[in-house]
Amino acid sequence: MTQGQRHTFLLCRGATYAANTTTEEQAVYFSEVYGGGGKRRDVLPTPTPTSSVEETRSEPASTSSVFVNTSAEQRSLLTDEGLANVPLLKQEDPEFYQLLEEAERAIEADILPERIYQGSSGSYFVRDTHRKIIGVFKPKNEEPYGSLNPKWTKWLQKKCFPCCFGRSCLIPNQGYMSEAGASLVDAKLGLEVVPKTRVVALASKTFNYTAIDRAKARSVRFATEHFPDSLGKKMKNGLPPKVGSFQRFVLDYRDADSWIRRFQESPLPAHIQVYFQGLFEKLVCLDYIIRNTDRGNDNWLIRYAKEGTTPESSIFVAAIDNGLAFPYKHPDEWRAYPYYWAWLPYANRPFSQQTKDLLLHKLKDLALVQEMIDGLHDLFSLDKGFHKDRFQRQSSVIRGQILNLCQALETGMSPLELVQMPLLRIESESTSKRNSFIQRFQDKYPFFTSC
Repeated sequence: MTQGQRHTFLLCRGATYAANTTTEEQAVYFSEVYGGGGKRRDVLPTPTPTSSVEETRSEPASTSSVFVNTSAEQRSLLTDEGLANVPLLKQEDPEFYQLLEEAERAIEADILPERIYQGSSGSYFVRDTHRKIIGVFKPKNEEPYGSLNPKWTKWLQKKCFPCCFGRSCLIPNQGYMSEAGASLVDAKLGLEVVPKTRVVALASKTFNYTAIDRAKARSVRFATEHFPDSLGKKMKNGLPPKVGSFQRFVLDYRDADSWIRRFQESPLPAHIQVYFQGLFEKLVCLDYIIRNTDRGNDNWLIRYAKEGTTPESSIFVAAIDNGLAFPYKHPDEWRAYPYYWAWLPYANRPFSQQTKDLLLHKLKDLALVQEMIDGLHDLFSLDKGFHKDRFQRQSSVIRGQILNLCQALETGMSPLELVQMPLLRIESESTSKRNSFIQRFQDKYPFFTSC
């Protein structure tokens, strides 16, 4: 694939009430934030916003393709083979584009992505030409629901125990979009806890391909080597690119669980502890808004540098593994998928003034919230399995989470109190002249609430 054909999707730009709050009080608050009479609010149409590793070395062919973000007019649906050609738009995020260019050069130099052993799907460390890890790539068709998931235990579970497989509240095989969507929300709200993530397409012989794809790649290489001036010159040299999420790799971070145990033995200095509490609250707000169903203390990271001269240069938080978020309904069957950070001591402290100042005015800004949801719509609609009705249900969960978070911030609640609030959705009903919002409370709850 030529330089002019490589594109990268730079697509990531980007509250239920307390248990002791009555329905009437909730309706009053809903009226204050969204207007109307507590049940509906009529608004003018929102303008469209401007926008440990396993190696495989036996296959002879490898290639890579990087796809860069398109405008709304140029956007095309994703397919299993990649994307329709669109004009290159490097200017939208040149730094990220350069990162992907480096990944491509490394693959062409036979410095190939390496599969990560952990996790339930195929994910890969991507390196640069100096063999330094620069990103994590998660192909769509190697997700737990994907047809080419290399983790045979998940395949066995899916085939033999389908009733125990997956999360019924999530849209299947959309993890790569969820990863990119979390980065979009993070950027839109200025949280800065999610490493930049984009939807891209890459190809490498270390990815999991069918035997037919690999045979085709060998044939292509044979043609390229033996007929360089005719047939081979006109053929794509390698395996088909895989669409998936590409997340910038964060260096010198460790899982939060190990750091938190260390902090309990050797507490942080007071001024760093205050700053870390603020970072923790940003993570809480992100997970709550996107309703992350898979946030354990092993998939968010902490970096602590004792030699830092200021809190900002001493401790950092990174929210990775956001592929199981954006449900189209609250969990209501077997499992509740709780936020495991809610059992940490940091979750017992009320939200800080710093967090309130950062988020409250943004979350109460209807135009900004709608712009964020429109951005998610533009992102998710790129997938060929996109359904408008399902997205409307996803957005209703997001709006309900935002409403609850607003009240929690205003009333001085803690993260623990936030997750104990009754669940609700804010559903949008559009007419020819206006949009209306309807508040609906969750009336069905999962059997198990602690897992």
